[in-house]
Amino acid sequence: MDTKILRQKILDLAIRGKLVEQDPNDEPASVLLERIKAEKERSLSDNKKRKSKKEITTDKSP
Repeated sequence: MDTKILRQKILDLAIRGKLVEQDPNDEPASVLLERIKAEKERSLSDNKKRKSKKEITTDKSP
């Protein structure tokens, strides 16, 4: 078998999650994505509360 074909087959199996057993305790990707989205929104709102950017005036421009 050609190494190029073998490499492609291994990559294909890896992308499909077929190289290792799946852990039944893993949460679904949709749950993880929702958690990431909520954390990102919380982080953005915290940053808005902490700082407001100062307006650049023509006097301070380089």
